[in-house]
Amino acid sequence: MTLGNAELYRLKSDARRGLLENDLILQRFFERYGAQLSVEDGKVLSQLLALDDNDLMDLLIGRKDSVAGLEQEMQSDSFKTVLQKLRER
Repeated sequence: MTLGNAELYRLKSDARRGLLENDLILQRFFERYGAQLSVEDGKVLSQLLALDDNDLMDLLIGRKDSVAGLEQEMQSDSFKTVLQKLRER
């Protein structure tokens, strides 16, 4: 089941960050995958967007493979898939 327009809009709004680099990566992600995001993908994105900007940047560019507080969630296949898509160039 894909995300509805309201949920997608909320995620895009939450994706506006203080670091330009995060904004660019998230914008590219939504352009590529926004129309096909599942409800599970939305949950993963919500968890990622709740991180502070520096932790999010570290995950997005691959500087870190996990952050405190999300170690267990990051083991799920859906989390790994979304993170992989976010890291695509």
